Amino acid sequence: MSGTTVRRAVYFRLGIVSASCFLAFLMVGCSRRIDASSLVTVEHTISPDPPRVGPTTVVLRVTDRDGKPVPGARIELEADMSHPGMAPVLEETKETNAGEYQADVRFGMAGDWIVLLHVRLPGGQTLERQFNVSGVRPN
Repeated sequence: MSGTTVRRAVYFRLGIVSASCFLAFLMVGCSRRIDASSLVTVEHTISPDPPRVGPTTVVLRVTDRDGKPVPGARIELEADMSHPGMAPVLEETKETNAGEYQADVRFGMAGDWIVLLHVRLPGGQTLERQFNVSGVRPN
């Protein structure tokens, strides 16, 4: 092979690699990331209602855009007082029915609480939801 032929082969290969990289960049850059927060609705109920210091049951219902239950999610619940200085209460939920998840939470003090949900959907998407529990009453 002559030097010119080798150079052409190298340039050809470099051109193919460059074009492949450019196409891969376009495909990644043009793809839209799915917003998992729009995929599901999370509703909650608390018992007892109104909530009191001590054991409390939180039931979460996870549904898709069509209102169908979403089974197989993993949900961690984090309850924090609205003021600093208290350690958060962390609980893992258990699926009790298709798309229905339950956690037993112990509110350790009267006052206002914030509950943060860390949700991993069956497809691997993650999202967070938050709701307030106002006026937890003393026993």
